[in-house]
Amino acid sequence: MNTVNLVYFSWVRERIGKGEETLELPADVVTIADLLAHLKTLGEEYQSALEHENVIRAAIDQEHVQHGKSIAGAREIALFPPMTGG
Repeated sequence: MNTVNLVYFSWVRERIGKGEETLELPADVVTIADLLAHLKTLGEEYQSALEHENVIRAAIDQEHVQHGKSIAGAREIALFPPMTGG
C-alpha cells in the first residue's frame, strides 16, 4: 500500500465534495491513469468528477505530469480541470 495526499481543485473539488484527502492506494495503482481509474471506483461523486478523465490535469509534488507518469514516491497529487485563459 502507498499512502498519498490528494488535492482537488475547481469543479473536481466541487463534484467530489472535498478539497483534499489522504488515501491508501492498492499496489497496482502505479500511474496517474491508474489513480484516476481507482478513484472512479470510490463512489458516484468520483465517477462524476472524473467522468472525462482525458481532460483532467495532474501534478505530482506541484509539477505538472502526464497520465502515464509513475506516482512512486509522490507526497502530493493534485487533480484539476483544464485551465482557461482570460
